[in-house]
Amino acid sequence: MLDMEKISVEQLLSDYASGRRNFREVDLSQANLFECNLQEIDLQDSDLSGAYLPYANLSRANLKNVKLSRAELGNARLQMANLVNADLQQATLLRADLAYCQLQQAILVQANLQGADLRHANLTATDCTGADLSDANLEQAQLIQTNLRRCNLFRSIVSSFDRACYDDTTVFPDGYRSGDPERP
Repeated sequence: MLDMEKISVEQLLSDYASGRRNFREVDLSQANLFECNLQEIDLQDSDLSGAYLPYANLSRANLKNVKLSRAELGNARLQMANLVNADLQQATLLRADLAYCQLQQAILVQANLQGADLRHANLTATDCTGADLSDANLEQAQLIQTNLRRCNLFRSIVSSFDRACYDDTTVFPDGYRSGDPERP
């Protein structure tokens, strides 16, 4: 992530509208991309820390190794996006659509995922320490080697994790047993 090209929002949107999709290794930190339609964009290895992306459409986007710490992604559409190894520490993903998303080895420490749709998402080896997953839909999510320590799983929409994939390597919050996410 060294020597990143600083790009303006106007340039990004103009180039995207012209058909360009490859924006790897760009600096869009603190950018305001509210309600932007950026489907299938390739932002691999970019910096979007602190970016403002509520209601943005990033479906099928390549966000591998992207820095999104403290980014605002409330109600964003990220279906089938590649967020492998992405840094989402303290990001807000309130009611975000992350269905079928690839989140392997992502960092979701203290992220707000209240009401997020994580159906069929792959969170293998993801660090969710202290994340708020209350009211999240984790149906058929891959949770192998996932760290859920200190997570809020209150009212998660998998009443017994029976429809999520986890094993003995999944770290549940203290006081929870595998198969018992409803416990306060």
